[in-house]
Amino acid sequence: MIFDSNLIIYSVQLGNEALLSFMEQMTPSVSEASEVEVLGFHELSPIDKPKLEKFFATARLLPISRAVNLRAISLRQARNISLGDALISATALVHDLELQTHNLHDFRGISGLRINDPIPALGITLKPSP
Repeated sequence: MIFDSNLIIYSVQLGNEALLSFMEQMTPSVSEASEVEVLGFHELSPIDKPKLEKFFATARLLPISRAVNLRAISLRQARNISLGDALISATALVHDLELQTHNLHDFRGISGLRINDPIPALGITLKPSP
């Protein structure tokens, strides 16, 4: 399975320890696009930054290869999808991995993409962003 950027961000927030534990048990795979999205966020807090850097240091980073680029191009030509979501979903498709995300809506309708939201099963109630 591959984890979307939103779950990576949620996993280091206070109260979401069950999500981080779940992700770490899976030996997380992530797209290089998620690393850019998460660590490149201009308002990344100094408290979250080391936690996120540690996460990416232990995760299996899947490259934005030529095959991923071509699939992302195809996805963007077919539908209105952000560049990050196109690269992440293309990475999942190329590597035949189920995408774990809390933003199911953003990925519905992508042919062949398997998606799942682990938040409800883990009993996590996300707090609204300040």
